[in-house]
Amino acid sequence: MKHPHCSFFFIKILAVIFCVALTNSFLVAETTFSDSPESLNKKNKLPQISVLKNRFVDEEGNPVLFRGLALADPYHLNKQEKWDNSYFVAAKEWNANVLRIPVHPQWMREVGIEQYLEWIDQSVEWATELDMYLIIDWHTIGNPDNWVPHRDIYHTSREETFYFWYRIANRYKNNSTVAFYELYNEPTNYAGQMGRLSWTNYKNLLEEIIYMIFQIDPTAIPLVAGFDWGYDISHIKYEPIDFEGIAYVTHPYPQKREKPWLDKWYEDWGFAAENYPLFATEFGFMGEDEDGAHVPVISDETYGEEILEAFKKWNVSWTVWVFDAKWSPRLFEDWDYTPSRQGRFFKKKLMELNSQ
Repeated sequence: MKHPHCSFFFIKILAVIFCVALTNSFLVAETTFSDSPESLNKKNKLPQISVLKNRFVDEEGNPVLFRGLALADPYHLNKQEKWDNSYFVAAKEWNANVLRIPVHPQWMREVGIEQYLEWIDQSVEWATELDMYLIIDWHTIGNPDNWVPHRDIYHTSREETFYFWYRIANRYKNNSTVAFYELYNEPTNYAGQMGRLSWTNYKNLLEEIIYMIFQIDPTAIPLVAGFDWGYDISHIKYEPIDFEGIAYVTHPYPQKREKPWLDKWYEDWGFAAENYPLFATEFGFMGEDEDGAHVPVISDETYGEEILEAFKKWNVSWTVWVFDAKWSPRLFEDWDYTPSRQGRFFKKKLMELNSQ
């Protein structure tokens, strides 16, 4: 006959073993999923950037203006065997102090998010060594009210968008090089052809993402783009995002408005600089006879001078599109980094402005 106390003791032992095993499994999952790669945390870190009123500031409270380059997608560059440290060295040779890395949803699904995290890990290492900050850009274009994409490559969903930022925020929460999260590249409803688009709904969506990110990493700086393909943030005059520590984005390509530009730019986005930091994460120009010329990027150096003057006037940080030999408006013509027409203009400006 079995002793009842022995059976009870044996059951308690099994329960303890099960609880310990279960706890350990959660700890392992949390360690491998949530924490940044150890190799990145061993690297020298750049000064932490934060938001103070309408400016970006460093750890000592000094205002910082970012001027740099919008890169091509790591997937696109990897296909050309151009995703390597030399690409980042070239960007530094153009005197950039910030780089924007776009992640296209379709390509991320094709290779998996783990591959993109590996690419971003590499970019963090290369950028940190070269004293350049990073913007991670969820490069979708479409209607965030009904998730209709502009093209298949931009197709995503609410679930995928939240999960992407959940993974990104967890992975880079301890790394000051990854200073900015551009939450949704270019919201648009294509003048109604992609359905109705409500600023209130869009605002609510982004506030849910920002809430999640700040719970994971309160040092992150979310970037919020406006409507009309990321150009127009005039809605925030009446319904600003209900969080501090954020910045607003504009994509002020030359054909978004007709000349004269300055007053229209101020009305659409420049006004926001009185209360918030502004970041022009995409802009640029090319001649109508150049390869890949399309609306809204056709213009000349006159636009370049006027847009940079507006940025100076309103303390706007910027990354010019695009540091690639194929996508347009391209900044260089070949993989010897021979500047294109706009490349010559903006390289000269980067050399001047970031050396002051």
